[in-house]
Amino acid sequence: MRIAVQRIVILAVILASWQGASLWFGAQWIPAPVATARALWLQVQNGELWYHARFTLSAAVIGFLIGGIPGAVLPFLIRRLATLRAILDPYLIAGYGAPKVALTPLFILWFGIGLESKVALVASVVFFLVFFITLAGLDSVDQKLIAAARVFGAGPALIAREIIWPGAIPYVFTGLRVAAPYAIGTAVVGELISSNRGLGYSIQAAATNFEPAKLFVGVVALAGIVLILNAVLDFCEKRLLSWRPTGGIAERAQTSF
Repeated sequence: MRIAVQRIVILAVILASWQGASLWFGAQWIPAPVATARALWLQVQNGELWYHARFTLSAAVIGFLIGGIPGAVLPFLIRRLATLRAILDPYLIAGYGAPKVALTPLFILWFGIGLESKVALVASVVFFLVFFITLAGLDSVDQKLIAAARVFGAGPALIAREIIWPGAIPYVFTGLRVAAPYAIGTAVVGELISSNRGLGYSIQAAATNFEPAKLFVGVVALAGIVLILNAVLDFCEKRLLSWRPTGGIAERAQTSF
């Protein structure tokens, strides 16, 4: 209850600051919250907001899944293959470090200005974020626990289920949670560069037509989408972590040191 009240207070401060900035700089530069809410309601009524939000959300979610699933699974496959990991390491680092925005024209050339190019761009960003965070989680698993589990007679499957998986799953969801806003932002960047739909396109059109309230509607909608995605990931993480074993090999191994 206290957290909810504090959040409401912070929201009130943000809205008050927003209103103050609108009065100080002028509504032509920063629309007031009421004007933005009015523009938001208008776009909800005429279906324009959902039309653009659906396109952006589709690109972000599909790209998130295409990039996130292999990004979360591959570290589990290569963690025990030291030679393969050593071979792939420089290529993975190069892929992670390459500016993905620079690939946007190439994706547009390959896939056009529609949904496919945005999905490819999002997937290329999400994959590396999830991959490296998950890999870091696997590397952080205590090797002493694994060694102790083997002493107790645990096989690879049992060790994976009771030690490696519970230790790595928080990192998997950390990677997914970090990647979620990047997925939305990357989809928007792709729309800003070349698109005929999406919230990025809507924001660019509003800026071109000097419609600040409509521009702010796009920004608010994007923030709302990120919050929803984060809430979904939080729910999934809690459900999966509820399966974490207690009193099993991991706990017995821990108490043996």
